[in-house]
Amino acid sequence: MAPALLNSDFWVDGLGPVKSSEPKTVVEIIETVQNASADGLAIFPLGGRTTLDLGLSPSRPGIGLDLRNLNQVIAYPARDMTITVQAGITIAKLQEILAGENQRLPIDVPLADRATLGGAIVANASGPRRYGFGTWRDYVIGISVINDQGHEVKAGGRVVKNVAGYDMAKLYIGSLGTLGIISQVTLKLKPRPEEQALMILECPPESVKSILDRLHASKTRPVCIELLNPAVVQAINKQPPGLLPKSAQWMIIVGFEDNSQAVAWQIEQLIKERLPESTGGLITRFSVTADPLWQALIDFPLRPDSTLSFKANMVSSATADFCLHAEELIPGIQIQAHAGNGIVIGHIVDLGTVSQVRATLERLQAAAIAGQGNVVVTRCLPEWKRELPVWGVPRADAWLMRAVREKLDPHQLFNPGRMG
Repeated sequence: MAPALLNSDFWVDGLGPVKSSEPKTVVEIIETVQNASADGLAIFPLGGRTTLDLGLSPSRPGIGLDLRNLNQVIAYPARDMTITVQAGITIAKLQEILAGENQRLPIDVPLADRATLGGAIVANASGPRRYGFGTWRDYVIGISVINDQGHEVKAGGRVVKNVAGYDMAKLYIGSLGTLGIISQVTLKLKPRPEEQALMILECPPESVKSILDRLHASKTRPVCIELLNPAVVQAINKQPPGLLPKSAQWMIIVGFEDNSQAVAWQIEQLIKERLPESTGGLITRFSVTADPLWQALIDFPLRPDSTLSFKANMVSSATADFCLHAEELIPGIQIQAHAGNGIVIGHIVDLGTVSQVRATLERLQAAAIAGQGNVVVTRCLPEWKRELPVWGVPRADAWLMRAVREKLDPHQLFNPGRMG
């Protein structure tokens, strides 16, 4: 029997209040999906609820399906460097389990103590270490999904060298929960590094581009290259204080993870390359002393106090120009860039009216297009989403994405309207 619906003050991006269900088994999920489909209700899959602002507002009412009770480890053959778990497990709990075998999943997910595995996958969450270790597409090797008919379908497998058939698991990464409900995932893992270090470089705005260019040309192999504007430096230093030097300069943070000898060599190599000669200062944090700053960099993309947040992508060589332009365009903007990947996150507290917001986004979009990229809105007032280009410039492959959705969920049962 499907679990009873609970009254709730929960809202889905302006739609609500929404009743929710808390299934404890896959069978209960299946029954809930079948009942909702028969009643013409939409289903909103829920995890830690950290990225519910992402996407357009739902196009019709429905019920929330809280999946956090599905949090069990199904199989963990540590010697094979894989794990199979239910999708409701939090990222923090998963990493804790892996740490017991000196392993990890090297994907940075903000608010990991709340974010669930399934939610992180459908949002395609990633962070600073994306530069060195990739994204979910590099680690999901098997997946189980409840489809719109209430059937559990599977793709991939539990071994790394699984090459039979189409890699259907990739469809669900970044799907925003619109193609089905992920119930179980098999992941490829990495060993935990022996050592880590974060190099913090202060630099004036006129030196940002040249320093980033030199980092890209360096003989070292960083796992992250983060660019922060002064407003972000000030915000990070508030919680907890002292993570970064007190400075009105831009900062570039370069991360290394490897064995102790390799990390030491790379730091020495950057110094030999005279990278910091045009900066205002250089600080290096090793081992556990780097952990608080890592965490601040990972969590910063989800700022609860921003009126509007955006995520821009572009070729990495265009990152510096885009960031400098955005700071000049929007007073008080907070900018964090995964500069090695050409990804820029921006937080804006006060932008005025929706028409002013749209005009600002158009100028940001023009700068991103100049860098062969795009700008999407990741957070704003729900009522603004009807007037803003939330997903940026329409993609050339949008027709293909719609065709896949039509095949896998023709009645738009899951998260209707969120992808447009």
